[in-house]
Amino acid sequence: MTSLDKNHWFTEVSDRDGSAFSLRINKLLEQQQSPFQHVAMYETTDFGNLMVIDGCTMVSSRENFFYHEMIAHPALFSHPNPKNVVIIGGGDCGTLREVLKHDSVETVTQIDIDQVVTEMSLKYFPELCSANDDPRATLLFDDGIKYMRDAQAESIDVIIVDGTDPVGPGEGLFNHAFYQSCLAALRPGGVLVQQSESPLMHMPLLLEMRAAIKQVGFGALQTLPFPQPIYPSGLWSVTLARKGLGFDGFRACDPDALNTLYYTPGVHQGALAEPPFMTKAFNQQG
Repeated sequence: MTSLDKNHWFTEVSDRDGSAFSLRINKLLEQQQSPFQHVAMYETTDFGNLMVIDGCTMVSSRENFFYHEMIAHPALFSHPNPKNVVIIGGGDCGTLREVLKHDSVETVTQIDIDQVVTEMSLKYFPELCSANDDPRATLLFDDGIKYMRDAQAESIDVIIVDGTDPVGPGEGLFNHAFYQSCLAALRPGGVLVQQSESPLMHMPLLLEMRAAIKQVGFGALQTLPFPQPIYPSGLWSVTLARKGLGFDGFRACDPDALNTLYYTPGVHQGALAEPPFMTKAFNQQG
């Protein structure tokens, strides 16, 4: 549920979480009802442009780097030599931009079901779309679940699931069948990473997701928390899983060469130190 009151505050009310989040708005820039979801773009007073999908905050100019960097770099640096990457979702193209900072990457295929999201991002977040014309990148507007189901066995090094919450178009990205498709498509030692909601607000969903990933046959899992100011609670996470192997550290990088605003090897290492409330929940799950 959302509202825009007379004083121009956009408010996302989350009944399931008993919380709300507001941003002050100058104006509504554009809105479209795509075949899949309602996409709106606002100009805020302090966070730049803001994309809202089905009433939920998705991306703002000011803070999107937390999410895009943390869903891309920990997974890529946890793989010894990532060459072929697939992004499911990611229509704003910020994750694509981060992936293409890695020289080892030879191909990136991004599959998002909703072309409207990318069209609006090109218009209102051109900085996120700066790598769209990279010759290594292919952008498809199709069903990512079907794409993974039809993918050639052992053909991908890293799969990044940059989807929305597990409702609407994103619902099928959180189940056993999808994870089984990802496992089959990854090469031995390949890495799957998925946005995994707030460990503070959505721990039951996170536990269900981790259980499903383990049950289809992935090895060790890592859930990395990070700040995400415009999402419920301000604390978000990504979960990594490796095919056939545990995690044995990650490759360090020169953060200046990577040109990131949040991710560094130190931040990566720190995110691996699970807060006790997360460790306790994961240990109780087994």
